[in-house]
Amino acid sequence: MPRANRVFCGGRVWHITHRCHRRSFLLKFVRDRRRWRHWLFEARRRYGLSVLNYMCTSNHVHILCADQGNGEISQSMQLVSGRTAQEFNARKGRNGAFWEDRYHATAVQTDGHLARCIAYIDLNMVRAGVVQHPRDWEVSGYNEIQIPWQRKGTIDFRLLMKLLSVDTHQELTKFQDRLLVGDSDSTRRNPLWTESIAVGDETYLEEVKTVLGVRGLHRQTSSVEGIRCLREPTCPYLPFFEPK
Repeated sequence: MPRANRVFCGGRVWHITHRCHRRSFLLKFVRDRRRWRHWLFEARRRYGLSVLNYMCTSNHVHILCADQGNGEISQSMQLVSGRTAQEFNARKGRNGAFWEDRYHATAVQTDGHLARCIAYIDLNMVRAGVVQHPRDWEVSGYNEIQIPWQRKGTIDFRLLMKLLSVDTHQELTKFQDRLLVGDSDSTRRNPLWTESIAVGDETYLEEVKTVLGVRGLHRQTSSVEGIRCLREPTCPYLPFFEPK
């Protein structure tokens, strides 16, 4: 996987992924995954982070969130990642990095692409062969959407339902379950959801390139398993000249 992308343009839905250092299984215990979720809730409470879905695995995390233009994503990632690492290192008497140096952010168009991204996140541990169904992995947005928390809920149901064009919570849960069986691509790992700059139709991708300005000139649009995405150049230039 290439070095994580930090390209960012506001006012969009973002699929954020962050891996543990050297892909180590530092989140293998459920209590550490629960603490990660606690800090995700704190990010919503403190900074207004609008979370649409999430997944905490044993060695990486997914957060699907909507940017409101207040800098809440960067503040939230600093809080969630920092506090999770601090608590783990303190409990284990451990020093050193907990996370890879960067998290990756992929802009997702709010149409059918958003629905497919939700399913992709929900099926993460199914793809890994750890569980048979998303409900069997506790620390996940799937379980919170199916049975909302009465206290310390993380999901922004109002915005999620608006984006998916559903009116009631019952419709939302049925819609989510239909996604799991309606998209066979989500049962296979697809790097476009975790390595692209943006995922959407051609108009959306050109819009993102325009917002990026000069930084978007050398980004390439391509198709991965029939889905259009904006990616980094396959042969990026070197940051310095090397002797021949």
